[in-house]
Amino acid sequence: MLPDPLHPAIVHFPVALAIIFPLMAALALIFIKRGSSAINTWIPIAVLAVMVFAGTLVAKNTGGAEEDKVEEVVSRGAIHDHEENAELFAILAGITLAISLGGFLPNKWGNMARYLTVVASLAVVFVAYQTGKSGGELVYEHGAGSAYASPSSGNEAVSTESDSTSTSATSDDDDDDDKD
Repeated sequence: MLPDPLHPAIVHFPVALAIIFPLMAALALIFIKRGSSAINTWIPIAVLAVMVFAGTLVAKNTGGAEEDKVEEVVSRGAIHDHEENAELFAILAGITLAISLGGFLPNKWGNMARYLTVVASLAVVFVAYQTGKSGGELVYEHGAGSAYASPSSGNEAVSTESDSTSTSATSDDDDDDDKD
């Protein structure tokens, strides 16, 4: 069964992949410089670029699907900022994917595309950060998560548990006082 809401469960994948992407691409460049086959070494980088781009699209679609419900508790402006960041994240991930595919070209063109991929992937990391930050602000500053909270979302159990804990602590304190 899929989590509900799905968006928070999905969004971390493209962000995490975007963060490791420039590191992996830079390592691939080092291996290629040391004599590894450019084509074989670059295949995992192209696959990673596809995964980042696909992840941004899935995250963007799940966010769009949940937008109406979150708009019940969060201002449209705050959501719009996050949407804009997410769109830029997807666009830059797509451009980086296209550039990375150029890494399979022979000679100087492939080499240039591989270096440009590293640079473009750094821009993707920056936008991924901005997107994650604006999403975190929606949840932690604007209360977006409360759109999915039920009226009795378990707060009673927490207060009951803390009440019994404080009662036990008080009882234990009283017992200690009697022993002195």
